[in-house]
Amino acid sequence: MIKIIDLFAGIGGIRKGFEIAFGNNIDCVMTSEIDKHAIETYKANFGDENIYGDIKEIKEEDVPDHDILLAGFPCQPFSQAGLKKGFNDTRGTLFFDIERILIEKQPQAFLLENVKQLKGHDKGHTLKVILEHLDKAGYKTFVKVLAARDFGVPQNRERIFIVGFLDHSINFEFPEPTGIPTKVGDILEHDVDDSFTISDKLWAGHQRRKEANRLKGKGFGYSLFDENSQYTNTISARYYKDGSEILIAQKGKNPRKLTPREAARLQGFPEDFIIDKVSNAQAYKQFGNSVCVPVIAAVASQMKKYIKESKNAKSSRKNKELIAV
Repeated sequence: MIKIIDLFAGIGGIRKGFEIAFGNNIDCVMTSEIDKHAIETYKANFGDENIYGDIKEIKEEDVPDHDILLAGFPCQPFSQAGLKKGFNDTRGTLFFDIERILIEKQPQAFLLENVKQLKGHDKGHTLKVILEHLDKAGYKTFVKVLAARDFGVPQNRERIFIVGFLDHSINFEFPEPTGIPTKVGDILEHDVDDSFTISDKLWAGHQRRKEANRLKGKGFGYSLFDENSQYTNTISARYYKDGSEILIAQKGKNPRKLTPREAARLQGFPEDFIIDKVSNAQAYKQFGNSVCVPVIAAVASQMKKYIKESKNAKSSRKNKELIAV
C-alpha cells in the first residue's frame, strides 16, 4: 500500500489522478484544505477521514509517515525578506510548509503542481530557489510544463509539474502526449437548461468590451466555442462571474456558460464525481482552481514505475546487507 498526503487539496483532483493510476493500492493518510466549500465536495467524494485545516497550523512532526507528498500549492510572491536574502529564504511562503514536511518526514517522492507562469516568475528566480531548497531537502527533481489538450482533454490548460525522488539513481521521464484527438462536443451536455444562457445585458456587455479592446489593439474579451472546437480556453476560478473565457454558441439564442458537470468534464473528472454539495458558483470556482485529472493520472502512472523500482531496490539492498552479516 502506497501512503500519500494531499496538501492544498481543493476538491481532490490530484488525489483522484493518483487513485486512477494506483488503483486500490493507495491510502491517503492526511488531507489539508482550508476552504470550507471545497471540503464539502472533498468529503462527498472521499469521505471525511484524516481531513485537517490550515497546513500552517500543523506541526511537521505530527504529519503521518507517507510515501508520496502531493501539493497543488499556491504560487505566492516571495516576501521582501526573501528578496533581500537573494532568494535563499522561503519563509513566509506556503512552499515553506511543503519544505518543512519533506525535511521532517522524507517521503520517497513528491508531486507539486502550479501555474505555468511559475517557470518565468521573477525571471526564473522563484523556481530556481524552490528547486535549490528541494535539493537541500535531499531530492532529485524533474520539471516540465504539460498541457491538458495533449492528454485527451479539450482544454488549453498548461501547468508546471515538479516531481522529486529521494533515490537519486532514478531518471524520471514525464509522460508523452497521448495523441488522443479532442473536441469540445465530447464534454457538452444535451438539453441544457435556459438558466445557463447569458442575459441580453451580459451578452451586450461582453461584445462591447471585446470591440473596445480590439480598437485598443488588445486581444482580451469573451471567447466563443462550439461542439466542433478542438479545445477551450483555460477555465479559471473566476468563471462563475460571467463565463467570458468559455462561452458555448447556441443557435437562435445568446451563448451559454458551461454547466457544472461540463466544467467537471473539462477537467477530466469522472462522471460519478459528486458536484452538487455546493452552489453552482462554488462548483465553478472549485473546478477552476482544480487540476486536469488525466494529466495527473499520466504523471502518477510514470511515478508508479519508479516508486516501485525504488522500493524493490531498497529491499534488495537490505537483503544483501542481511546476507552479508
